[in-house]
Amino acid sequence: MKLLKLAPVALLATSVLAGPAMAEETAVPKQTINEALKAKLPEEIRKAGSMISVNNGSFPPYEIVTGTTEMTGASADLTNALGELLGVEIKHATVSGLSALLSGINSGRYQFAFGPVGDFASREEANDFVDYVQEYVVFAVHKGNPKGITSLDAACGNRIAVMAAGSAEKVIKAQAEKCVKDGKPAIEVQSFTDQPSSILAVRSKRSDAFFSSQAPLTYFVQQTNGQLELAATGEKNGFDNLYQGAVVPKGSPLGEVLRDGLKVLMDNGTYAIIMKKWGLEKNMIKEPGINLAGQSAK
Repeated sequence: MKLLKLAPVALLATSVLAGPAMAEETAVPKQTINEALKAKLPEEIRKAGSMISVNNGSFPPYEIVTGTTEMTGASADLTNALGELLGVEIKHATVSGLSALLSGINSGRYQFAFGPVGDFASREEANDFVDYVQEYVVFAVHKGNPKGITSLDAACGNRIAVMAAGSAEKVIKAQAEKCVKDGKPAIEVQSFTDQPSSILAVRSKRSDAFFSSQAPLTYFVQQTNGQLELAATGEKNGFDNLYQGAVVPKGSPLGEVLRDGLKVLMDNGTYAIIMKKWGLEKNMIKEPGINLAGQSAK
């Protein structure tokens, strides 16, 4: 297995997001403060009147980072609505990579990450996940899929881009070992710190495919003017039920507040309005939950 870790190319990465937005012009209902939920916030957040949601770069159409502390996307709309509901301002900060995001939360520098971040039973040992979407993992390949990447087994012998420290990286590394064990050509695993750099590697033919969540890949593919397409859709691709959500420190009372706040947004229709605005209807779930991955694994 060949393994490369590649740094983002900031200028080029920005150009990937410069295409037309996939969001429809939809008004998001303004929320009324829920005093009962606000009272359940940790005291330090109530006193500050704000909290910081950290991200590790653009993850369209959920998180589209437009500045050091600014972003748009479905997650921005949802956190704006949650902030109105809880009566606090939710600010945003960006770090490089998932490892930095998780360490920033667990050190107390940031209160949470709204994400969504993949929820896995192993990750639940150190953090709690407030799940609000379900996801699928596929490949983004060049038009016509010239390398014939239709499944994990078909990825053998190809250069596959992934997000560093993410769940897809773990799966593709395991597949790389399987390829060699089965006597097939090795996978060259190329790890990037953000989504735009990964998709750029495919567009520039430095990678044969990008293995990642279907929602952001759909967004990116739509902006390539037919240069790329999705592959291996409808396959498990190494994952079972894949839930994604916000991340908080283990045992933090903020987890239950976010869950209950999201349930209010689901019940009053705001969640559906935002998800449909950003083309995420297929990723909606009926109600939020804490550590759904661990529950489904039991």
